[in-house]
Amino acid sequence: MKAAIRSMRLRTLPLSTAGVLLGILLAVADWKVSPRVAVLIVLTTICLQILSNLSNELGDALSGTDTAERQGPVYGLGEGGLTRAGLKGLIGLFVGLCIVFGTLMTWQAFGTLWDLTPIMVLLLGAAAIVAAMKYTLGPNPYGYRAKGDIYVFIFFGLVSVMGAYFVCTKGLGLHWKLLLPASAVGFFSVGVLNVNNIRDMKTDAATRTTVALKLGLRKARIYQTTLIVLGWACLAAYCLLCWPSCWHWLWALTLPLYLKHLQMVWTRTDRALDPALPLLVISTFLLCLLMGIGFCLFLLH
Repeated sequence: MKAAIRSMRLRTLPLSTAGVLLGILLAVADWKVSPRVAVLIVLTTICLQILSNLSNELGDALSGTDTAERQGPVYGLGEGGLTRAGLKGLIGLFVGLCIVFGTLMTWQAFGTLWDLTPIMVLLLGAAAIVAAMKYTLGPNPYGYRAKGDIYVFIFFGLVSVMGAYFVCTKGLGLHWKLLLPASAVGFFSVGVLNVNNIRDMKTDAATRTTVALKLGLRKARIYQTTLIVLGWACLAAYCLLCWPSCWHWLWALTLPLYLKHLQMVWTRTDRALDPALPLLVISTFLLCLLMGIGFCLFLLH
């Protein structure tokens, strides 16, 4: 059981829930949101993230990426507490949970599964399941071809924030300005992947291609800084476009955490860089939480 939990990589969950949490809270600020729908959105997201983590571990094991020299944490397969058959069983379980929670979420939000809008939501959910598994699994995994950044930006950013808002508001009220906070979460999420790839550059070189490997260490650090700056610029632009209020800027309290993260990126390598990952994850979760709370509090004043 401990090995299975380790393979689920629970420390990644704050990042996957950050975007949907922001989408839900922004919807709460604009509309009346069903708590049941909000809970089902979060549960679906958690299952998708765990599915992605399990699939990633199996894909890395099958491709030979996970070796004794890897810089990151050791999970269930690596420590010997979980077999490949057991891991495949867990993957099947979470595929099922994604389908169950996603279907319940859609039905609770729209009251039916047999209309154009809920069908589109279900199809998007199916695409998310496939994307989560194909990152490192299958004959031609895109995670090994430096395409992971695109997937993360789309699903952890755009789909996460705007999808949660869309479902919470029953398909109503979605506006173009939401592209800004959704893109910001996408940039920060790509940043988590990029730091992971910077840390693993030495071991990844033999089995896969990543953006960090293509850029080299110095340019990968510049890329990381650019991602963080772009994320903050998008959030600032969104707040300036909304009705001005100091509550809208509550998220800016996380600035010291992001500065500390960048300082670590520019001064550490290999295993020493690993703490920069949870720092960025927690920073992004807190930022999304504070931004959502700020927009909700604005309504009370």
